[in-house]
Amino acid sequence: MDETNPIAAKLSAPKLSATGGMSERSREILRMIVDAYVETGAPVGSRTLSQRLGMDLSPATIRNVMADLEDLGLLMAPHTSAGRLPTEQGLRLYVHGLLERGNLSTNERQHIDTQCAAVGRSLPEVLEEATTMLSGLSRCAGLVVAPKQDEAINHIEFVSLGPGRALVVLVTRSGRVENRVIDVPIGLPPSSLVEATNYLSARLRGRTLSEAQLAVSEEVAAQRTQLDDLTNRLIETGLATWSNGIGGGALIVRGQAQLLEDVQALEELERVRHLFTALERKEALLGLLSLAEGAEGVQIFIGSDNELFGLAGCSMVIAPYNNSEQKIVGAVGVIGPTRIDYARIIPMVDYTAKVIGRLVG
Repeated sequence: MDETNPIAAKLSAPKLSATGGMSERSREILRMIVDAYVETGAPVGSRTLSQRLGMDLSPATIRNVMADLEDLGLLMAPHTSAGRLPTEQGLRLYVHGLLERGNLSTNERQHIDTQCAAVGRSLPEVLEEATTMLSGLSRCAGLVVAPKQDEAINHIEFVSLGPGRALVVLVTRSGRVENRVIDVPIGLPPSSLVEATNYLSARLRGRTLSEAQLAVSEEVAAQRTQLDDLTNRLIETGLATWSNGIGGGALIVRGQAQLLEDVQALEELERVRHLFTALERKEALLGLLSLAEGAEGVQIFIGSDNELFGLAGCSMVIAPYNNSEQKIVGAVGVIGPTRIDYARIIPMVDYTAKVIGRLVG
């Protein structure tokens, strides 16, 4: 399969059967309306279409076809005398049944290869750069789900940062060092930090985080520990912090401000703010991204395909990436307005996913 041509890959939604019952004229007019909408965001009139199509069709004939497409729920008229815009259903039909195959240019592929190069950088740094790169190329918000890393642990330590705060330092067998700042009870004695460090170091060394969590939970449940309540709470907080962090498949989002460029009304601004709030929480989006584990290739969510995007009037294009064992370990994608340039962004996301998959190994 051509890596730069993801239309040959599977898409999450099946092709809509409505295309089979549409005439070539209707399909071409719908395609032209969506292309113009993606380009300008403005309604398209019959006279404009007549000039673009280059067919021997009068504006009156085109208006009749547009009316038929509106009856099918594929187009809408924002105003009585205005042209037509594609509905979400029309956009889905376009993406899954009418979209022409697109390819990245050589320069775009080279740019992605360069920005995702791992020379002299850690994997988290590469993923951060890939997210920013996707945002810049697509002029949308870029996102990457980091691969789950559950490697064996060599050392963990709690360090006081002052009243109510502590630093958790974790070192893996490969030498990777990660830090987390956590909240701790005010007045926690230094001895609790030392005790928690000694307790977890003895049980984590040589185990993965998930194995260590299970062992600690079993000991606590069986009341086989002699730790006081404060130290127990500290241990539980520290382990929970790691399980919800990079080791559990962290979400990186960059370029949210790009979503404001298409806002034209106050109510649109409120919808985008709702999306920003969801992106900050990240839980809802991580749940949606988990769908990437159930399918191959590029997946596309348009508007009300998902409540998160329906409220904000946005779309998401996302592709999972695999490790050397062909197991899905993460995903990359972009979020933008429903009129994003699908023909350009789909191959961009697909190619970036393949590049990152090779880096993960």
